[in-house]
Amino acid sequence: MAVSSFEGHHPRIGEGTWVHPSADVIGDVTIGPDCWIGPGARLRGDYGRIEIGERTAVEDNCVVHARPGEVCRIGRRVTLGHACVVHTSRIADDAVIGMGAVVSDWAEVGAWAFVGEGAVVPQRAVVPPAGIAVGVPARILDRRVSDEQRAAWTGFKQTYVELAARYAAGCAADDRT
Repeated sequence: MAVSSFEGHHPRIGEGTWVHPSADVIGDVTIGPDCWIGPGARLRGDYGRIEIGERTAVEDNCVVHARPGEVCRIGRRVTLGHACVVHTSRIADDAVIGMGAVVSDWAEVGAWAFVGEGAVVPQRAVVPPAGIAVGVPARILDRRVSDEQRAAWTGFKQTYVELAARYAAGCAADDRT
C-alpha cells in the first residue's frame, strides 16, 4: 500500500481500516475506523484535505481529491462505487455514490441519498437527503430512497466492513508467477 506523507501532512488511518496495496493515500487524509479502501483507489490530500468517516467503502479505482486549501468531506457508512470521482464535495452519512459517477466541486449529497451510476453532479448542486440523482448533468427524481433500499444498502455496507477485516487477515502477495 502506498501511504505517503506530503509536505509534513501524514495520513491518519483508523483502526480496522483496510487500504489495498495498490491504493494510494497521500498527505492530509483522515480515514475513520473499519473502512475499505479498494484496489487502485487514489486519495490525494496534497493541497487540499480529505476526511472520511467510519465504516465507509471507497471501492476500486475511485479518485477523491480537494481544491487547494479546501476539504472533501465524506461521512460515515458511505459507499463510493467503483471508479467514481469525488472532488471538493460534501457527502453525508449513509449516501451511495454509484459506479462511475462524478460529484464535482462544492456539491452536496444528503444523508441516505443516491447518485446513480455514471451520473454527474455538477459544481454546487445539492442532492437532498434520501434524494435520487441520475443523468448527465444529474437531475433529482421525484421519488425518494425507500426503506427497502436503506435496508439493502445497510447490508451491503456491512459486507465491506467485514471485507476489510477479511483482507487484513488473509491478503498477501502471491509469488507463484
